[in-house]
Amino acid sequence: MIGRLRGILVSKQPPWLLVDVGGVGYELEAPMSTIYDLPPTGREVTLLTHHAVKEDSVALYGFLHEAERALFRNLQKVSGIGAKIALAVLSGVSTNDFARLVQAGDVVALTKIPGIGKKTAERIVVELRDRVEGMGVVAPGVFGRNAGAPLDPAGEATVALQQLGYKPAEVARLVQKVAAEGDDAEAIIRKALRAALSA
Repeated sequence: MIGRLRGILVSKQPPWLLVDVGGVGYELEAPMSTIYDLPPTGREVTLLTHHAVKEDSVALYGFLHEAERALFRNLQKVSGIGAKIALAVLSGVSTNDFARLVQAGDVVALTKIPGIGKKTAERIVVELRDRVEGMGVVAPGVFGRNAGAPLDPAGEATVALQQLGYKPAEVARLVQKVAAEGDDAEAIIRKALRAALSA
């Protein structure tokens, strides 16, 4: 079981990260909440990990904060929620805000997250209401810019949002609405997720 990695951040192409640990490149999936706070590529990074082994696949997920990993694991204990939806939850809302939504029983807000319908949102409220208090507090993120900005930030943001579960038409609308001159992909993704949840 791999529980933590420390190495050089080689690349970040949301939701994928590549971390070089002693010459071995580890490919991980990470929520946008973690990606926002990562240092520029070429710097050292320490990630908490969740190592998932299934009959037909092996996957590694990375998190900067224990609260994120705890929520990721707890979400998958809810019937109907897998890793993809758990990542979408963490990408769309902070652990603190998620805890507030669950404790308030705000099913409508939860259904705005890709992959979560009304019944799943209701199960989340029932099954996680007693657990969210112990998930810890995540400090507000410090946005880290990648020194090698992509040539087409809007295109990169579009791909990342679709991988998080948003439909192409919705992604196109969100990106067009929030993208501003000078934004990198991470900034566009962050603004698009906020816009989607406030719609």
